[in-house]
Amino acid sequence: MANVGLQFQASAGDADPQSRPLLLLGQLHHLHRVPWSHVRGKLLPRVTEELWQAALSTLNPSPTDSCPLYLNYATVAALPSRVSRHNSPSAAHFVTRLVRTCLPPGTHRCILMVCERSDAFASACALARAFPLFTQRSGASRRPEKKTVTVEFFLVGQDNGPVEVSTLQCLTSATEGVRLAARIVDTPCNEMDTDTFLEEIKKVGKELGIVPTVIRDEELKTRGFGGIYGVGKAALHPPALAVLSHTPDGATQTIAWVGKGIVYDTGGLSMKGKTTMPGMKRDCGGAAAVLGAFRAAVKQGFKDTLHAVFCLAENSVGPSATRPDDIHLLYSGKTVEINNTDAEGRLVLADGVSYACKDLGADIILDIATLTGAQGIATGKYHAAVLTNSAEWEAACMKAGRQCGDLVHPLVYCPELHFSEFTSAVADMKNSVAGRGHPPPAGPGQQPQLLRRPFHRLAHRLRLARGLGPPGHRRARARR
Repeated sequence: MANVGLQFQASAGDADPQSRPLLLLGQLHHLHRVPWSHVRGKLLPRVTEELWQAALSTLNPSPTDSCPLYLNYATVAALPSRVSRHNSPSAAHFVTRLVRTCLPPGTHRCILMVCERSDAFASACALARAFPLFTQRSGASRRPEKKTVTVEFFLVGQDNGPVEVSTLQCLTSATEGVRLAARIVDTPCNEMDTDTFLEEIKKVGKELGIVPTVIRDEELKTRGFGGIYGVGKAALHPPALAVLSHTPDGATQTIAWVGKGIVYDTGGLSMKGKTTMPGMKRDCGGAAAVLGAFRAAVKQGFKDTLHAVFCLAENSVGPSATRPDDIHLLYSGKTVEINNTDAEGRLVLADGVSYACKDLGADIILDIATLTGAQGIATGKYHAAVLTNSAEWEAACMKAGRQCGDLVHPLVYCPELHFSEFTSAVADMKNSVAGRGHPPPAGPGQQPQLLRRPFHRLAHRLRLARGLGPPGHRRARARR
């Protein structure tokens, strides 16, 4: 599906499903509200009204179900009729699954998404996740033809009616951001190294008319970015701190998004095992999500000052690699004793967050990262973990996750009970706890900022490497 173009239109028009295969998708009670007059032009002459009604009557989603309408050219699929309170009302994860398994093959295809207006954004992002852009399969190069999938929304409920052009533009920007982030995450490090990631940042900057600020290699060391430099100094491609800044007139606040961009994480000298290292190309998911979100937000006319801060490095092994017992001076002015080189994400983010505070003057800072395996234990594979010193913004992040389909769930915020676990005899802190069986939710790399400015509007949020949430959520820090 790497060569698929995704198009959102107010009306996909009518076509014989044999020439344009069709997937009709929605919750069963919503599908029953679609009048035959709306779908007949997309189904005739292959599917009659009687066959359409018969197919709906056979659907029994538990949690999902599907029914072919005409050979493999037309299918109707039903989402769960109800979801629990910690799931998105859009059932976004099931949308992605059904599109992957039920969308008929073809060069030009159509999806009719039936949902309420409040679920359109999450449904669109879920559709985008079903169409990744990266592939190195040899067969893809032998099929150069461009495939298209046209998406039409049929809105039901109280706020129904046609989808406005502005909404379609928003969905297009968001889904392009989702697919951009997914492509970066899916690309292996032999192609997506720090040099290539910088090119991706520059490409987005050029599209938006923004020249990025880039600090890298020995300049990082000279200017005091000991976290980013220490993590990436052993790699062939040097580490970097890059910033894209959107500064519109009339802005009333300054927001910074800080993304962890570890293009590959071997664990450093505290090397990962053979079963845990595969997949570490995804450790740049935070920075990839920030890039996709920044592009989408600016294209949609974000009204406040917005900085995207990318902390890029490859945690590699070599003669100059950081050793356990080394001490780094972070950009915050704090020193950290390294006792685990595989706890590197907190080090690069510490520099990025400090830069956002000291140099960018951010009122609101959100960091997003694939930061710790403890998250998967704490909140599972479907919910990102959000850590925040504000109950208000904890609730806001959970609400945003439900609305956009990128689910989040709060972690306990009680840093004063965990500070002692990072005590060092020779530095301000260690970078990892001694007992990995009971890791605290927050890494020490960011905690000094919270300790020095305990009620500063400092926030961190994770969007899943492959999805985007609405911007502007304060005082939250999340990790997946």
